[in-house]
Amino acid sequence: MKVTRIAYSVRLNPGKCAALAEQARRLGRVRSEVWQRYGSIAGVGSGLTDRQVRDRWLADGTHLQFGVLANAWKETVRDAMADIAANLEGAKVQVRRAVTQRTDDPAERKRMFTALKADQWAGDPFLARQMRKHWKRGRNHTLNQIVVRADKHHAITDARGRLWLAVPGLERRKMVRIPLSTTAVPTGTLRLILRGGRVEVHYQIDASQMRSSQRPCGQRTIGVDKGYTEALTDSDGQPHGVRLGMLLASESDRLKERNRRRAKLRSIANNAALRGDHAKAHRIKTNNLGTVKRDRQAARHRAKMRTEIFTAVHRVVDEAATVIAEDLTKRFAGRKTLGKNMNRRLAAWTKGVTAEALRNVSERRGSALVPVNAAYTSQTCHRCGAFGRRSGDRFHCTPCGVVWQADVNAAINILHRAGDPDIALHTPHHTVKQILQDRTDRHRTRLPVQDSSPAIAERRANHPNRSTTSNQ
Repeated sequence: MKVTRIAYSVRLNPGKCAALAEQARRLGRVRSEVWQRYGSIAGVGSGLTDRQVRDRWLADGTHLQFGVLANAWKETVRDAMADIAANLEGAKVQVRRAVTQRTDDPAERKRMFTALKADQWAGDPFLARQMRKHWKRGRNHTLNQIVVRADKHHAITDARGRLWLAVPGLERRKMVRIPLSTTAVPTGTLRLILRGGRVEVHYQIDASQMRSSQRPCGQRTIGVDKGYTEALTDSDGQPHGVRLGMLLASESDRLKERNRRRAKLRSIANNAALRGDHAKAHRIKTNNLGTVKRDRQAARHRAKMRTEIFTAVHRVVDEAATVIAEDLTKRFAGRKTLGKNMNRRLAAWTKGVTAEALRNVSERRGSALVPVNAAYTSQTCHRCGAFGRRSGDRFHCTPCGVVWQADVNAAINILHRAGDPDIALHTPHHTVKQILQDRTDRHRTRLPVQDSSPAIAERRANHPNRSTTSNQ
């Protein structure tokens, strides 16, 4: 497994920065050309490879119009083709979900899944319609990146111990040397990203070399629920990442105040421009409405979020050999109309980072991550299975007459969901609700066990469970 590390330039010469920016702009034209020509079913969708594209461009002279070195545009073509392929695979995930909801016939599902995997979906009307819906023609907006092959860069250390990274420029045999803020030498293929007058050097290392990967995992099976005030709550009732809510709320309040001030300054600049005082408008836009400081503050906030979430996941894995978690790749549509303040805070909800942390940490430390269908786990009682009412961090169960901590109740339900024979990972939420309601009714009327119910037997056949621990 590979993980990405980032090194930053320190006091980069403006001339070098301008040269790298010009090279990145030209390579951005290469990306745009690749997306325009091959970002469709006739390109990557037909199995076209980056080597075939390179051969075509060398044959017809397309590469001459960009004005960059051969290795630079070839690596950019490879990277752009990989982006298109990833975009295609992301659309297939959505189409697979649509197939699951469309039919319960295992043979028909297998036929459609096989056609998707082999890129033969164009002949099936349903698959073609779904692919047109989810696979949009992309456009390139990346004009600040340079991909450097592993054998085209080297690093040296000067007498003061500062590390310099030498990368190819626009001319042959003329390297651009970048001072870095680290003593660790970047290795492998590099991605240079230019932001705010400095260079970010992205490179990958083997995860087994990291100290955190040497930590052993626990021996238990634990369910976890994603929260807002804390990163995770486990089925033992322990919260992890308790600073997450405070960090999100404080950042949201800071953005609210900053955007209010920027809007006021922008209004002053616009009024000055209308009066003809263009010098004042220019001064305000140059000195008060820039993006360099704003982007660096956002980067620091993202780093804090990732640190808090990854630390929380590590603490869970310290105790668990198997982690049961909700499927965080699904989209959730809220029914309530919320205020601007709450919408701003929820917009920064970090379920994507949490999903990444659970996947990466579990894989690196040898624990098993089991995703389950989390429908109604926050709205049912883990003791009796009845639907209750959630209010903030409290869950009220009327049949039991008990008030549970809402996140702990949801985490226990998620733990139980892993072994549920009737609710699979992709079972539709309305079907899950009916199953839970049937169980509650049986419990109240003291009917026989669920195995004797023909309706439940039919649901098991239509929705086989693929999220149990025995299949991992």
